Parts: sequence; structure tokens; C-alpha cells
Amino acid sequence: MTDANEAPAATPDAAPAGVPVAAPDAAPAGVPLEPGVHSPGYSGKGTPVGGGGAEGPFTAGVPDIVRPHAEDQYAAELAALAAADDRPRPPSWRLSPWAVATYLLGGRLPDGTEITPKYIGSRRLVEVAVATLATDRALLLLGVPGTAKTWVSEHVAAAISGDSTLLVQGTSGTPEEAIRYGWNYARLLAEGPSRAAVVASPVMRAMERGGLARIEELTRIPSDVQDALITILSEKTLPIPELDDEVQARQGFNVIATANDRDRGVNELSSALKRRFNMVVLPLPADADEEVGIVARRVADLGAALGLPAELDALAEIRRVVTVFRELRSGVTADGRTKLKSPTATLSTAEAISVVTNGAALATHFGDGVLRAADVAAGLTGAIVKDPMQDGLVWAEYLETVVRERTDWDDLYRACRDLA
Repeated sequence: MTDANEAPAATPDAAPAGVPVAAPDAAPAGVPLEPGVHSPGYSGKGTPVGGGGAEGPFTAGVPDIVRPHAEDQYAAELAALAAADDRPRPPSWRLSPWAVATYLLGGRLPDGTEITPKYIGSRRLVEVAVATLATDRALLLLGVPGTAKTWVSEHVAAAISGDSTLLVQGTSGTPEEAIRYGWNYARLLAEGPSRAAVVASPVMRAMERGGLARIEELTRIPSDVQDALITILSEKTLPIPELDDEVQARQGFNVIATANDRDRGVNELSSALKRRFNMVVLPLPADADEEVGIVARRVADLGAALGLPAELDALAEIRRVVTVFRELRSGVTADGRTKLKSPTATLSTAEAISVVTNGAALATHFGDGVLRAADVAAGLTGAIVKDPMQDGLVWAEYLETVVRERTDWDDLYRACRDLA
């Protein structure tokens, strides 16, 4: 990115001021580019345009994006909310807390603009999470895998800061530099230690901008690296001892972290770090209808992005997949009459979405466009059987004692047994 204070380099044969100049080697408007090639001046940001058609999937200036950032995909909704938002906004926030919650949960604005729900769940939990970020405490979203922690953190960052890309992905190999800063060693060797040689982490950039930094899978990060956050969160300062300098956070800075419940014990948070977070637990959907609605909505969104037919009727199969997942998760059938063994897999809502989307792709490309039991059977088996020995027995028992006994599930039973 070019520094705003840096003068643009002079180019040979520059045109007089006010005379438009074509970008070098620019493709004429509407001329397809090679897949994966960006047109001159493309920044990687901006709302993607649906591909295909006579011009091909890549047209000059607007290459299709597989997964646009939330602030790009929902730019129109964010702009409408900002225009209608007359409530107090914390420093550096683009929207008020009320508008952020409305963006997440959906609603209708006075001008008739419909805000689509990004998260279906407890309004109070969302309000607590958003209000936390308006204080000096960071936010930790907890929950089992697939409860939309990452999804919520991305959309909250997009609504508050207009930028959801300041992200640290936590792994067992995440170094301290990912949270604090690193060094451009070529510049360091050539010029010695200086601010110009510092490579800012996403957290450091968020501090400088007064924005939100996101940290995914916090408990997967080694404990000594986690503790690099303590000074940042308590003092709102990032020391750079090599330069006898520091970065002080601007107003609006905060951190959203996520961690899943099944990672407890991987790298426990220190008590000092826990005190600096307000923890909000995102639960699994409360009932089957709510979970079916979530899966149907996300499958429709993904189907549009993947070019699957919008008219694909998947509700019946979605309900069966959700029922299977919920029964195996809880260890009892929906009517409460039969106790079941649970597999090692989490069987989250996110996995149900994946199973149905994969089935929709099979139905579209290898079937007649109608989603049937045979299309979801492979994905269903793959999601449940993570351990071939233990989970295989659990799945086989469930098929024989539950699925086989349901007369309207004969097709699902046969499809799953055929795979076995």
C-alpha cells in the first residue's frame, strides 16, 4: 500500500495535468482476463460481481471473489444503516451499538431497507457482545465448533470498523510476532533498527488505526504467545524495546477472540488473560426449526456463490440431516424414547451446512437437480464417521435402530447402507 504522504513516482512521457491517461496494458472494458489475473489497479477490495455470461467469469476490473469480505458483500446494508443511524457512536465506530446489533440480527429500516440476519440466536447475547467492545475489555466468543463464532466476529468487525481483515489465525505454531510485530530483515541489515523495518502485526495495525483485531482459536496458540496480549489489553500499549519506543492504541481499538469448548486444556488461558476478556458463549441452535432455518439460509447463500440452482428444493433433506445431527449430538431420539451412542464428531450446524451443500452440488452436476437422500448420504456418513472403528459402530447402530424403523426414511437407509 502506498503511503498517503509519499509522492507518486514520476513516469516518462507524463501527460499534462487534467488529461486522462490509460493505464499501461489495461484491458478494454468488458474484455475477459485470464482466470486469476487482476486488471491494472485492482486492489483486492470491492463488491464482487456475479460471473459467467458472455463476458466470462473474469472481466476487467471486477474479477469474481470466491468469498468476499463481509464489509464488501454487505456494503449496501452497512451504508443504509449508517445513513439511518442517529444513535450515539463510541469513538471510531462506524455504527452505533444498536445499529451493529441490527446488522447482525436483521430488521427493517425506516426507509424500507431490509437488513438480512447474519446470526440467528439470542438478541441479548449479541447485545452483550457488542456492548463489551464499547468498553475497555476485549471479547472472547466461546462455543463448540460450528456455532458461528468466526462468522459473528467477522461481521462485528465489519460493522464497527469497516474492516474485518485484521486477523490472526491461531495455531500451535503461531509465533509472538503474529500478535506483536516482526522485522523486515533485509531492511534491518541494510539500515539498522528503525520503525521502517518493523513489520506490524494485525493487532498492531488495529491499535494504530483504532480498529478491531480478530484472533481465531485463541486456545490453540501457545501460552507464552497468548500472554503477549496482556500488556496490549491492559495498558493499550505495545512496547518496541529494540527502538525504545511504543505504539499506543487509538480510541476504538479492541480485540475479538474466539475459542471452542473442545479445546479446553489444549492451551489454557492464564488467569491474568482471562480477566481481560468478557466471555460470551454462543450456543447451538435451541430447537430443530431454528437449526433448519439457519442451514437453509446458509445453503441458499453458498448455492448462489457456487452457481447452484436457486430453485433447488432442499428443505425436506435439510430437516432429515438436522434431525440426525441433533439426535446423535444429544444421545437420544427426538421423541425421547431411544437412547443413542454419540460419535466423536461434533456434528455442528456448520457441518450440516456442508453436508447439504455437497449434496446440492451432486444433485446439480450428477443428477436431475432435485436433492435426494442419495445425494446427502455420502456427506452425512463422512461427517459422522471420523473414527472408522468407534464412529462406524455408532453410525451402523443408529441406521439399524432408528433410520430403518422410520418408514418415510427408507430411501436414506438404503443410500447409507449402500455406501457401507
